[in-house]
Amino acid sequence: MRKKLSKALVGSLAALIILAGCSESRGSLDNAARSTTETAEQKQHLILAIGGEPDEGFDPTTGWGRYGSPLFQSTLLTRNSELEIEEDLATSYSVSKDGLIWTVTLREDVKFSDGEPLTANDVVFTFETAKGSQSVIDLTNLLAVTAQGDYTVMFELQAAQSTFVDVLTTLGIVPQHAYSANYAKQPIGSGPYKLVQWDKGQQLLVEQNELYYGDKSPFTQLTFLFLAEDAAFAAAKAGTVDVAAIPSSFSTQQVSGMRLEALQTVDNRGIMFPYVPAGSTTEQGYPIGNDVTSDPAIRKAINIAIDRQLLVDGILEGHGTPAYSISDQLPWWNEATVVEDGNSEAAKQLLAEAGWSDSDGDGILDKNGLAAQFNLLYPAGDALRQSLAIAVADMIKPIGIDIAVLGKSWSEIEPLMHANAVMLGWGSLDPLEMYHVYGSQFAGVGYYNPGHYTNETVDQYMKQALAATDEEQAMELWQKAQWDGSTGLSAKGDAPWAWLVNIDHLYLVNEKLDIGQQLIHPHGHGWPITSNIEQWKWME
Repeated sequence: MRKKLSKALVGSLAALIILAGCSESRGSLDNAARSTTETAEQKQHLILAIGGEPDEGFDPTTGWGRYGSPLFQSTLLTRNSELEIEEDLATSYSVSKDGLIWTVTLREDVKFSDGEPLTANDVVFTFETAKGSQSVIDLTNLLAVTAQGDYTVMFELQAAQSTFVDVLTTLGIVPQHAYSANYAKQPIGSGPYKLVQWDKGQQLLVEQNELYYGDKSPFTQLTFLFLAEDAAFAAAKAGTVDVAAIPSSFSTQQVSGMRLEALQTVDNRGIMFPYVPAGSTTEQGYPIGNDVTSDPAIRKAINIAIDRQLLVDGILEGHGTPAYSISDQLPWWNEATVVEDGNSEAAKQLLAEAGWSDSDGDGILDKNGLAAQFNLLYPAGDALRQSLAIAVADMIKPIGIDIAVLGKSWSEIEPLMHANAVMLGWGSLDPLEMYHVYGSQFAGVGYYNPGHYTNETVDQYMKQALAATDEEQAMELWQKAQWDGSTGLSAKGDAPWAWLVNIDHLYLVNEKLDIGQQLIHPHGHGWPITSNIEQWKWME
């Protein structure tokens, strides 16, 4: 039988989530409130409060659209709801036997929203600009991209890269003739919609791109309201929005005229552990390593003591799933990474066998004079991560490990994250993210591998997976990197992370609005829900 979180703890966690939303502006609601009671024949304008306002704007070459839909731009390829590759701007693509040359043939009927044709030169410009931006888009392996006439593009890679197809599905194409330093604020693209007005922090007004080559949505206008979650919920209750993103704490409340959509995701939350002992520093002088979390017994004991389903039930109101990896349920996920969790007795035994004991009777284990204590940092203001951190510390305390939960700003976390555990979140539809998060060559590179995890066997598996020219072989190698029966990056192996939950993306949706068949969502509420906007329709 599973344990239950105490009523006091559940109540405090729910309050934290609600309070976080109350701190943000509600001003946009009054600015954009419009009637959503039009007849089926008249309904052409949707009002969406789905969050996710991009701080850096709408430039794909610096990351816009990487997690979800670029909306204003088109991509060469796309994924359907079954994660299968389909053509978008491309009519076909081929890969050489050695995996080094990718050739893409383009549609010849595509125009940007300003009427100019989209050609191979725009694709070349986009990829060269993205590579030069040195942003979150990893194009370091791209040796050259060239136009072969007006409608054929050739990509030459330095080494075979099976995940290059994922870049083709996420990088929106920008127009060479209309690209400038101001592009992120006033984007021009060939996607289904075009931007009309962006009032930062308040709303985004868009209208249908009449020149769009694909199936057109029946909705000619969209208004995106950038509201705090509590304000979005209030707007849904008032009937002034058609879609509202909400936290799990609001999910038990019925709203007239709206239904709850709980969408499956790989939007995960987990604890990153410093993997190496203390003693070294980064180039900036930040400390690296932690003598407690560098002990594999500590990391593995925490992984098996945490009751993940209890976190889902008690904090997410059941709207999520236990997480055991960075890519649960995706094609490259290894199901063998699932560990038997919620087992405090097994965790205690593992720690005892590793030499940890409570020698002074204070309830905290020690080993060779070292107390089993460490900090767990979370970004202040993120109530969900705070709630998870508090709950985990509460779960782990009975096995003799003392976790101090500390809220910090991201600027405060950055110099501390190499020597302290951190509550982080990832979730991509691209296995390259696994390579970045666990690859030893990315140790200390931004947020990718701050714990400095390293395993030569894991590195080798992932490099072989990248170089594979056969998709089935690549999937097998990604899975072996997680667990090959004796080692791996998962909790079954080195346990450099304790993954906790995959959060459902929750939306209140007008009961007359059909949002189509959604694909599994990546990290981040908001824009992923619009990836199939052409399928949305109003039901009589």
